[in-house]
Amino acid sequence: MRVYVPLTLPGLAEAYKTGELAAGPFVAYAVTPALREWYLSDDIEELEYAALSRSALASLRLLAADPDAPRRRVVVAVDVPDGAAAADPDRGLDPAALGEVRVAGTMPLAKAAAVHVDADDAETDVAAAAEALQAADGGDDDAQFVVDGAEDHELLWYATQEIPNLVGLGD
Repeated sequence: MRVYVPLTLPGLAEAYKTGELAAGPFVAYAVTPALREWYLSDDIEELEYAALSRSALASLRLLAADPDAPRRRVVVAVDVPDGAAAADPDRGLDPAALGEVRVAGTMPLAKAAAVHVDADDAETDVAAAAEALQAADGGDDDAQFVVDGAEDHELLWYATQEIPNLVGLGD
């Protein structure tokens, strides 16, 4: 099963230094039955993209909580054994928890399949979205429009070998 782990660039740098993506249990996003029902698609690529997008929103929440982090969303794609990730049955249809799973155990960064990161030109919109997130959660339509503006930026795909360059530790 592929899961998408939300991070920030400082979080990715820490994972690179320690070799550990996360200590379990931790929250990630995946194609869950509730996400399938919500998205109304049987196309696995579309469903995986929806899970990636949910993780990107969770990364935005991490940015809102860390004003010193560069304003770029980060999502790490990891393949985990079936059964290692499970959705909370009590939150299955909660719109805030769509695609959310808990992954048991520690996850080595070496298990990552890819990293998805905003391009530099997304930083202004991502910064504005992080600022507007709380108001959007409170029902402010104008703030939600700003948050949606960050989602207009596609995350770029990077191979795991490119992590040192992404976090400023490369040659």
